[in-house]
Amino acid sequence: MISKKNYTNFIKEEARKLGFQSIGVSKAGFLEEQAPLLENWLKAGSHGKMAYMENHFDKRLDPTKLVEGARSVISLSLNYYTDEIQSDPQAPKISRYAYGEDYHTVIKDKLRMLIESIRENIGEVNGRAFVDSAPVLDKAWAKKAGLGWIGKNANLINKKAGSFFFLAELITDLELDYDVAPTEDHCGTCTRCIDACPTEAIVAPYVVDGSKCISYLTIELKDELPSQFKGKMDNWMFGCDVCQDVCPWNKFSVLHQEPAFKPAPDLLGFTSSEWQEITQDTFSRVFSKSAVKRTKFQGLKRNIEFLKGL
Repeated sequence: MISKKNYTNFIKEEARKLGFQSIGVSKAGFLEEQAPLLENWLKAGSHGKMAYMENHFDKRLDPTKLVEGARSVISLSLNYYTDEIQSDPQAPKISRYAYGEDYHTVIKDKLRMLIESIRENIGEVNGRAFVDSAPVLDKAWAKKAGLGWIGKNANLINKKAGSFFFLAELITDLELDYDVAPTEDHCGTCTRCIDACPTEAIVAPYVVDGSKCISYLTIELKDELPSQFKGKMDNWMFGCDVCQDVCPWNKFSVLHQEPAFKPAPDLLGFTSSEWQEITQDTFSRVFSKSAVKRTKFQGLKRNIEFLKGL
């Protein structure tokens, strides 16, 4: 009989072949430590107008309520770090993670292949893949699986790889060999992310007021941008990398090897004036496979105009 350890090693090796950077496994169950943190965060209104964050509270904390028969949570990370930058330093900025194809699609395709490989080699296994699109606390599970610690900027940080990576989960009814040593916190006395945040969204160490976060403002918020943030957006039109750029642990980031994350043609070469004059046709062409589609053309135009004080 094949052991749980052999199953686990097989899954981790297959995930690495698919390009995942780190893989860890946790026993599916209630996230007791996260319950009061999530409740307090919601009560404080830190989710802004992301009303969906209030839904499925129990499922967010317990994957056995989300996936029938769930026994294991396989946490995975996929590197997206690049040293390529936009050529015009005056151009409105876009977060590195959105340079290439939409990570939701890229990672879901990889997880589909992983599930198929598991079923071919282990047997009929029930499992569901999650990529930042369902009530799963990605960072909590990644921390529990030993992929890193949650830093003062509320991002997961890995001592050997920094924080420029996506997180995903495969929740399955397969009993596996669990990683039982979560990574200790290595932020120490550093407060660079807190000090650098343009909108002061990191309201306390490890606590981000999402309603002040530039990523929330430029992507999630569908209303007009609040006037209180005029002149404070650091020229970001989609997402924000500031708290990661200043993090000392990101000196260990390595260039990704994922072809799908190669910057879209023309993206990095656009000048400030070209962004100002962007049309629906250009938007559709450049961002046809990009996560930037989430904000839609009118949303991106809103952000660009807000940066220029229009």
